[in-house]
Amino acid sequence: MSRNISLKTFAALLLTTGAMAWAEPVHIVFDAAGTEHKLAVQELKPALPADWSAYNFLVFELKAATPQRVRLSIHTADGVRSVWFQPFPGTWLRTVVPLVRLDRPEQSGVDLAAMSNKPRPLSFVHGAHAPGPLKAVQAIGLQMTDPVGDAGIEFRSIALTKDDPGDATLDGKPLVDEFGQWIGESWPGKASNLKELQAAWAEEAKAVQPGGYDYCRYGGYNSSHAKSSGFFRVEQIEGKWWFVDPDGHLFISVGSDVIQPATGTSSKNRANIFKALPPPEFSRAVARDEGRGMASFYTWNLARRYGDGWKKQWVDFTLKRMAAWGFNTVANWSDADLWAAQRTPYAIPLGGWGMEQYMGMPDVYSPDWIKQVDEAARRQCAPRNDDPWLLGYFIANEPAWPGREVLVADLILKGADTATKKALQEFLAKENTPQRKKAFMLQCFEKELAAINAAVKKYDPNHLNLGIRFGGQPEDEIVRMTRNFDVYSQNIYSDVPDRAQLEKLYALTGGRPMIIGEFHMGTPGRGMSAGLVQSKNQTERGVAYRYYVEQAVAMPAMIGTHWFQWIDEPNTGRMDGENYNIGFIDVTDRPYPEFVAAAEQTHKRLFAVHSGSEPPVTTRAAKR
Repeated sequence: MSRNISLKTFAALLLTTGAMAWAEPVHIVFDAAGTEHKLAVQELKPALPADWSAYNFLVFELKAATPQRVRLSIHTADGVRSVWFQPFPGTWLRTVVPLVRLDRPEQSGVDLAAMSNKPRPLSFVHGAHAPGPLKAVQAIGLQMTDPVGDAGIEFRSIALTKDDPGDATLDGKPLVDEFGQWIGESWPGKASNLKELQAAWAEEAKAVQPGGYDYCRYGGYNSSHAKSSGFFRVEQIEGKWWFVDPDGHLFISVGSDVIQPATGTSSKNRANIFKALPPPEFSRAVARDEGRGMASFYTWNLARRYGDGWKKQWVDFTLKRMAAWGFNTVANWSDADLWAAQRTPYAIPLGGWGMEQYMGMPDVYSPDWIKQVDEAARRQCAPRNDDPWLLGYFIANEPAWPGREVLVADLILKGADTATKKALQEFLAKENTPQRKKAFMLQCFEKELAAINAAVKKYDPNHLNLGIRFGGQPEDEIVRMTRNFDVYSQNIYSDVPDRAQLEKLYALTGGRPMIIGEFHMGTPGRGMSAGLVQSKNQTERGVAYRYYVEQAVAMPAMIGTHWFQWIDEPNTGRMDGENYNIGFIDVTDRPYPEFVAAAEQTHKRLFAVHSGSEPPVTTRAAKR
């Protein structure tokens, strides 16, 4: 039995119990957007000390009613340290937050997701803000940005430990069924058996038909005309930028990232949370290393749907779905068999540049690095230089070093002897200041771009360089260095792209056309978090999609939007813990009909919206 109490009463209860373990659970309800439940810690002695520096973990026994993220803030005399955490919902857990996420800056990660996302066996921790010493802790704060429904958490203990006690389910029941669905929640259409799924699959297969988008074979607009070159290119016409497809039709890139037949989650040391695990042959596609034990319920469901030869049938039906729903681009991190089908244009990421070394910055002063770049470009670009279906290349994704230049320079100086370390030492011999360290990192970036851009063009002069898919808000001097890209790319997670910010980027790049490489809106439920931008439900998610895409494409320089991602992430987390409800498709290979219908409406309007003959929609979505 638990009881709902006010914040004031909860704090009083903590003060009188002392031991921070209660005879019955205490229920905190997040019933107002952004309201923080702040618990005074310095008055709770001896349960929790004010000085946490001798401890490594904050341990809760809790039960969350919702998969929505909670902001955990540690208020100290020197500032507030915070991190987002998301425990698995609907069951009693022991869940652990490593204090290293709060007391020091993250120092490793090739891109922003790797820097931010830190998985736990039964929760997801990410997005640390203002880390620093935990020596004068005054309070613990808990906050939910936009609570939906019964958004509450029950606690029955809070503790500090030196050793990791491990996450654990305390109810002893599985959380995920044999189809990959969350057991502890019900929703319309949730499958209870294979027969129901087979009926739904058959019904959709009959319904999927090409839509009325005026698309030619390459996804350009049949009714438009420009000079054909045999490959995709960009052109500014009457003040508006466009892609031009190989046949000379104007083209707006409407794509989705991560169109894959597998979406893996770790089963290592947590097989008890699954009612059944997929057979190993259906998970090998996502087994990125032997020790991780990845499982893909989505792949298992595809095999159930199509039987033998399921991969070929999945490719065919996925491309039919894209045509029916108005998508004309297979975007980043998608399955190569979709490209090989030569039915839908594709954009791909390039790699092999050695960016793992310094938070996304390679050892650019090494002669061996130049050879590595040349070989990576030859291997990836030369085989594709005559493919008319290739939209272009993204050369990198969300490098983590921008904004951390001084930290990265310090790590280089403390690290192994490299050519870049030697060059930095020589650069700082004249004057060792934070400003000089930042200047050196920008110098490295300039060398990086020059080498990679030249190598890509050397081995493939026919296709577009779509640039780096930047995350966050890169500083002006970084953006100015991207003027040699054919297209400037930015990942923007918000309700709508900020027009003033995009106009600034346009000016800084010298007037390059732009693509949004990632965006999404999600809905909390089915065991999954809403992701980085929340909508109240699936209908409102469709409203949010329409508003974002049409407002973006109404800008003269914007020539594409790529959604992240095609299928929901696993409810028990992908390799880095993310478990976002952001797909057009769910784990059972069924679409979200309200969301798909909204996307279809917008995709039919994009030519008119970008041309300026029709205004973009102005209705915003509800978040809660």
